[in-house]
Amino acid sequence: MKDLSSTQFFQVESGPQIQAKDILEIVYKALSEKGYNPVNQIVGYIMSGDPTYITSHNGARSLIMKMERDELVEEMLKTYIEHNGWV
Repeated sequence: MKDLSSTQFFQVESGPQIQAKDILEIVYKALSEKGYNPVNQIVGYIMSGDPTYITSHNGARSLIMKMERDELVEEMLKTYIEHNGWV
């Protein structure tokens, strides 16, 4: 029998953290599959914060809400700058 007078420790290991670029890729594909213009829909979400701009297909809506909108913009801008060779 365990000693009930001492505090027991419980540690939960967090799973791998998904990155903004992965979220954007998954959401982009889900929007395309459903026939939406992914750029327009993602911009609508980022500007308004309204998650209904993003389809729930393949869990895209719940996934995009796991990351702050400013982090998504930061990832897009960083990728754009790198793609254009500005750094």
